[in-house]
Amino acid sequence: MQPLNLPNYLTLSRIASIPLLLLLLSPKLPWVAQQIHALWLIHPGTPELLAAGIVLLGAITDILDGYLARRRHQVTTLGMLLDPLSDKLMIAGAFIALVQYNPSIVPAWIAVLVIAREFLVSGLRSIASSEGFTIEASELGKLKMVVQTVAIIATILHHYWLEMDWFVFKVDVELTARIAMWFMVAISLISAFDYFWGFWTQVSEKAQKSRLNRPVILSRRKRHDMQAQENLQNPGIEQPSSQEP
Repeated sequence: MQPLNLPNYLTLSRIASIPLLLLLLSPKLPWVAQQIHALWLIHPGTPELLAAGIVLLGAITDILDGYLARRRHQVTTLGMLLDPLSDKLMIAGAFIALVQYNPSIVPAWIAVLVIAREFLVSGLRSIASSEGFTIEASELGKLKMVVQTVAIIATILHHYWLEMDWFVFKVDVELTARIAMWFMVAISLISAFDYFWGFWTQVSEKAQKSRLNRPVILSRRKRHDMQAQENLQNPGIEQPSSQEP
């Protein structure tokens, strides 16, 4: 078994933070806070800030663990399994929770669309791997992750704030959340089509090469019939015997 390294620990910390994120977005939070004597958790605005912070840290560690694994030559099989798993668990968990937490920004169909897109891309990559080729992350896919993070954070903050001061600017949180969410939906659909097109192109190229390299194998009966037809067409030419040696 391969030992855990720093990139793996960062990935595991992202997975471990998912239950805490779901708790902060849950209507059961006041009851849990009373049970553990942590009433500061339900102070107005605190759950939203903590949940937004978890999502932001998750995005940062997602970038950092991949960078460190490549830079320190610590790419492991465990990391290759856990990294995409942690991303999909956090995204799916966040959107499912937001359907109840802030339904005015995240209706159920958006959550279904986002999760279905993740399943589609994972399925395409799995099939591609079994066929001997890979589907690299596209630029649209990376942009989708950035917009997705902004949309989730803005939606969480909109649960308490309509506007927030950002240095000398006043940010309309609701408008930001809605624009980011719709932009994310559009990019998700476009990037899903982009992944599917890349997959289909690779499959078509592989099938074409397979047909070109496939040897022509004739059965004994087929060879005998072809030779008999040649004898009928050219009766004056002696043909070699079709008997197998």
